[in-house]
Amino acid sequence: MRFKDNVCVVTGASRGIGKAIALALAREGAHVVVTARSSEGAPSKLPGTIEETARLIQEMGQRSLAIPCNVADEAQVEELARRTLEEFGRVDILVNNAGVSYPAPFMETPPRRWDLVMNVNLRGTVLCSMAFLPHMVRQGGGKIINVSSGAVDVERAVQVGLLSYSVAKAAVEQLTRGLAVELAPKGVAVNCLRIELNIVTEGWTYLNPNQDYSDWDKPETAAEAALWLAAQDRSFTGQVLTIGEIQQRMAHTG
Repeated sequence: MRFKDNVCVVTGASRGIGKAIALALAREGAHVVVTARSSEGAPSKLPGTIEETARLIQEMGQRSLAIPCNVADEAQVEELARRTLEEFGRVDILVNNAGVSYPAPFMETPPRRWDLVMNVNLRGTVLCSMAFLPHMVRQGGGKIINVSSGAVDVERAVQVGLLSYSVAKAAVEQLTRGLAVELAPKGVAVNCLRIELNIVTEGWTYLNPNQDYSDWDKPETAAEAALWLAAQDRSFTGQVLTIGEIQQRMAHTG
């Protein structure tokens, strides 16, 4: 098992890619803290809660803690870190997966919606990294996996009304590169998974129920790539890789 007894935190883990990453880590022996806004106490219109994800992990024989958290809220993120450390005493891997988009042309995007996209995708990644990094450094190292998107291709993003999302994810990629330089001497690796493939998730099917998803990839495809990144030595850092690029490396190394 690649992550036996590692303690991992996955944001946006109530459904979709985050849930798939959390379950994949557990299958490889990790104990996983799952967090998102969608919980049994605050259900979403979409299916899935962090408690459901945690139960699936526990059924594998791994420990799991479900902690509701809005990653854009500093106090809630600090509480997430406090409870994680109280329960497990350490954190080895942080997966900053939580994200939100608001599909609309720039001139039709209300400022509050623009702020929402920036706050969840960028501020959330920043706050979670700030909250857990001191503990990683004190324990001698750790790994952060940020999640980006093919929407950083700005021409593609503008065509489908995702400029705000594109800007936020481009900032996440630049944050990844900068943190990697700063944290390498402290034993913390920071890498980014750019999800360039169409992944069918509960959010997509809810918003577009009549679309044909037969040729879309499943969340497990993204999870497999995320775990490959997380499994690399801590000297492997500052990389922004697409799923396709990771699949090529996996095929090359067998």
